[in-house]
Amino acid sequence: MHPALDSLIGRSPAMVRVKKLILQVAPTDATVLILGESGTGKEVIAQAIHRASNRCEKPFVPINCGAIPGELLESELFGHEKGAFTGAITARKGRFEMAEKGTLFLDEIGDMPLPMQVKLLRVLQERTFERIGSNKSITCDVRVIAATHQNLEERIEEGEFREDLFYRLNVFPIEVPPLRERKEDIPLLLEHLFFRIEARGFETPTLDEDAMRALQYYAWPGNVRELSNLAERLSILYPGETVGYDQLPPRYQIELSDEMVLLHPPEVPGLEASDTDTALKEEADAAEQATADPQKADTQEGGPRLFTEPENLDLNAGLDLKSYLVEMEKTLIQKALATTQGNVSQAAKLLKMNRTTLVEKIKKYGL
Repeated sequence: MHPALDSLIGRSPAMVRVKKLILQVAPTDATVLILGESGTGKEVIAQAIHRASNRCEKPFVPINCGAIPGELLESELFGHEKGAFTGAITARKGRFEMAEKGTLFLDEIGDMPLPMQVKLLRVLQERTFERIGSNKSITCDVRVIAATHQNLEERIEEGEFREDLFYRLNVFPIEVPPLRERKEDIPLLLEHLFFRIEARGFETPTLDEDAMRALQYYAWPGNVRELSNLAERLSILYPGETVGYDQLPPRYQIELSDEMVLLHPPEVPGLEASDTDTALKEEADAAEQATADPQKADTQEGGPRLFTEPENLDLNAGLDLKSYLVEMEKTLIQKALATTQGNVSQAAKLLKMNRTTLVEKIKKYGL
């Protein structure tokens, strides 16, 4: 997996498509339009495009076009000279100058006032602009990525968005799927969110199967942002505990049926698995083959394939460290499961890891 995609959590088919599009468009200078509901992570996508591009060493400059009043947006984008208007006591660079040779991210472009749309279109066409209060043209070399949660074609019909600007921005559209369309990614997302909370020094809970099923089949109107808020809330309420269906906030206690099975993220070699995960899978496969044929394992190049206690290792014969660590991990997981009589949640606590991570390892190693 390209390092630029590390922040994009998910292996669902919908996220695989997004990641492939990012890797296809990133090396170019094409303008990208990111479409998706609020809370789906459009800025994360924009940052990934920037990090995977040839401009990655240069600035990534974001601006929310809907959060800045129209009369101030021109100054924010293009800058101004000293005395250009009341309060302009010094000259100031705009976002286009700040992003020179890098990437400018125009978030919520659908909320940009029509007069500013005209000026933005000119910059995109001519690659020049002037600061407010100056008649000197400045040439810019900036890659533009725009994003919106609105349907811009409907906004065009309503007379609220310029059609020519839409076609200038819509060179390479990327649609970010809502969370309800990638529900198999929820265990991975929760694991990632809990990891970030743990990195701040706080304990996090584990979720039992019914709780996880309920979250996977909830509609998620707030998308990943709502899931992040829930992870924070559960960590405050149940640090270090197992959260069941009844402990979830009422809105997430949807009625479950037998058809609502727990969904696991699919394995997608290369693009979705990190190099480490791929190596571990390969070593796990080799270890399983060695278990089936111990005599062959002992004669393989690189030393013994089966797990040996550290004090009994003969390093003079060489050691395949990756295979050894895989076998050690499998042995410790088996011991934890035996200690807890097969209770995965309790085993995860003993191993101080997230339950969803342990479930994936059990499935991967066939334990």
